[in-house]
Amino acid sequence: MSFPPPPAAAHACNASMRSVRDALDLLGGKWKLPIIVGLSTGPKRFKHLQREVTGITAKMLSKELKELETNGLITRHVEAHAVPVAVTYTLAEYGGTLFPVVEALRDWGQQHRTRIMHTDAASINAGPDQWTTEPGHLSVAV
Repeated sequence: MSFPPPPAAAHACNASMRSVRDALDLLGGKWKLPIIVGLSTGPKRFKHLQREVTGITAKMLSKELKELETNGLITRHVEAHAVPVAVTYTLAEYGGTLFPVVEALRDWGQQHRTRIMHTDAASINAGPDQWTTEPGHLSVAV
């Protein structure tokens, strides 16, 4: 028989879940993390960023940039004296705090790709108790 966790543990779990939801609300979707990764190498103008984030439309890029700016993850610089007006986007200091998250997602994605590409269908459906991890590699015990 399983008993519910004590109230303190349930509260901690709820707080943790709320934090994860907040992060996903901010970073969720197809484009925000690729935009952040695109800006990680330095400031970019709109068209350069659009070429770097393959497949994004100008309308979607504009929408996502506004949301990222509103949340303090990127900074928009307008050079009004330039002809034509030049707008560049830079990763804000707060946006830089996402690097550990992006690196963790990249590492997990590489492990996931390895798992999918180098295992058979039965192994892919194995449960977490059958997974073994080594640095840079994920394998499934069969």
